[in-house]
Amino acid sequence: MQEGSLSLMQMAKISSALYDYRLNKKLFYVSILTSPTTGRVTASFGMLGISLLPNPNAYIAFAGKRVIEQTLNKTVPEGSQVAEYLFQKGLFDLIVPRNLLKSVLSELFKLHAFFPLNQKSSKIK
Repeated sequence: MQEGSLSLMQMAKISSALYDYRLNKKLFYVSILTSPTTGRVTASFGMLGISLLPNPNAYIAFAGKRVIEQTLNKTVPEGSQVAEYLFQKGLFDLIVPRNLLKSVLSELFKLHAFFPLNQKSSKIK
């Protein structure tokens, strides 16, 4: 796992911009994780969403199984980097198959419009 210094700086800039987007502008950000989602995506903007929605059986990890085992000298259990296992551990909000993604996102956006993060834009009449 060798990352160039420019790509690491870019990761920090993306994460900082996303922080501004979510917290200062109070906007809704959903991460849709497909297989594979690894490395810099997992370390930065992939896991910073308000809702994390992986596809079924998606491989999601910071590093691959072989890299982890060689670095830590420990065995990584089979299936521990699959969306369903990580969902059971509380990492994700919902596992969404692609054919249902449009309707699930629609419901999330409707819910966000009903309960916006930016309270100034939701004036009750």
